[in-house]
Amino acid sequence: MSDSGFVPSRGVLGAVAGELKAKLLDCGFHVGGIQSFLGAEGYAALRRGEPGAVLWSVESRKHKPLAVLISAFLVHASVAREELERVLGEDLVSTLIDAGVLGSRSVFMKSPCEDKGLTALIDVQPHIIAGRNCFVFSDVDASQLVDYVPGSEHVLGVGAASLSLLATTPSTPVDTVLDLGVGSGVQVLGQLGVAGSICATDIHGRALDFASATLAGCSGSEIELLEGSWFEPVAGRSFDRIIANPPFVVGAGAVDLVYRDSGLNLDGATELVVGGACEHLALHGSAHLLGAWAHVRGQSWRERVASWLPDQGVCALILQRDVVSPETYVGTWLRDESIDPRSELGQRRTREWLEHFAREQVEAIGFGYIAIVRVDDNQASDVLLEEFSHATDSQLGEEIQEYFLRLEWLNQRSAEDIVNSCFMLRPTVAKEEVSVADRDAGMGFSVEVVRLVRMDGPRWSHEVDAGLVSIISGMHPQGLCLGEIVDLFALSRGLDPEVVREAVIGPVVDLVRHGLLLPADLMRASDDSDNEE
Repeated sequence: MSDSGFVPSRGVLGAVAGELKAKLLDCGFHVGGIQSFLGAEGYAALRRGEPGAVLWSVESRKHKPLAVLISAFLVHASVAREELERVLGEDLVSTLIDAGVLGSRSVFMKSPCEDKGLTALIDVQPHIIAGRNCFVFSDVDASQLVDYVPGSEHVLGVGAASLSLLATTPSTPVDTVLDLGVGSGVQVLGQLGVAGSICATDIHGRALDFASATLAGCSGSEIELLEGSWFEPVAGRSFDRIIANPPFVVGAGAVDLVYRDSGLNLDGATELVVGGACEHLALHGSAHLLGAWAHVRGQSWRERVASWLPDQGVCALILQRDVVSPETYVGTWLRDESIDPRSELGQRRTREWLEHFAREQVEAIGFGYIAIVRVDDNQASDVLLEEFSHATDSQLGEEIQEYFLRLEWLNQRSAEDIVNSCFMLRPTVAKEEVSVADRDAGMGFSVEVVRLVRMDGPRWSHEVDAGLVSIISGMHPQGLCLGEIVDLFALSRGLDPEVVREAVIGPVVDLVRHGLLLPADLMRASDDSDNEE
């Protein structure tokens, strides 16, 4: 059943959203209240998309307000109108029916059926975002309804990609924010109270309908909603922070689902957003994007993605989080639109998609995070592209912001400046030694590899030798500078200090880039800034 047509103009939905949110909160319909009501097992079943188990867990309390709301709004079961009126009030229920929020569950069924009850025809999902109880309005998540097939104009709620972008976007104060492709408004919720003003755009009018409902009654920032394609609604404008979860699916250029398909060939959407973000960033502003890119035969993915950035005026950190084969990629996105890869349609679509990849010589598809900072146009661009498949903390926004501070520190200093600087080993760094059986001795173990590993944030790891470990061990933010430590190390081992200095500079720069070593003056500047605040 297609989802389009359930939601009226954003004025009507936005007007009723505020009253509905207030009533839901009064009834304890928020993350904490629902978790407590369902218990651990019932809540886990809800997250897994097992409505039967959820309904079973509330069966003995089915007339309680939370049971009624969970049944109607979270698992989209049919609830008697009088039950909803008892919880929400007659007037609000009538308004929600007129607004297309409540209606018969039969609209989700492939076969006609008589159903005199009511259920939510859209999702009104409670979330905790930036420490606040929020509600995200969107089309219904198909995970709770076996017969429901999202239509081409489907508007997503909060998915894994949305949460990833929230986690990698800083929450420091800025004047202006652009949310490109606002969808249901999730990213705006993460910037409320952080930005003075937020401009949210989308080519899809229904997305703006839902975003207006999600943001109804929210305060802390001025919000502007604009309809239009890509950067057209903000032509000539610049922003301190740009956020985008664009329709980045790598495909043949068809648009089957608006939220994921751009109409551009392969990774053209990610390329377009990267280029547009660079053009619309204010000086020292930053962009935080999700994207996908093709791994094309004869071209490294790093080379491909780096080519989308200008040679001057930006610093960028690009983290490839996942890489999958074309076959896995196609199967994943077919299931996303509720197409069974085993069906005749699924097999035909699979073949068409894989044939296109074969013609374009696509061997794999990568996905990840893109962070860009606008610097002076006369400054050569600095682009770091990393594999990032290891475990990491969920919140990376502060880490990404710190990365650009460390990079700025490095770019402003010569090799001699670095040698004359003091450093501190990050408190969360561990030294890891891997020993193997000592074949030469025939007994015991010998150290094979020594690594310095961050135990926080992105968990960066660097292989080091014993000499570098000795030098780093002598570092203190109020102690000797790097050059003095190197001189003492070289003297103790009868080595040429200049040769050791030259050998150490590169590894030290890499350790600073990844935050294992912290420049003392950068730390002092950060402490002074914190004290001023």
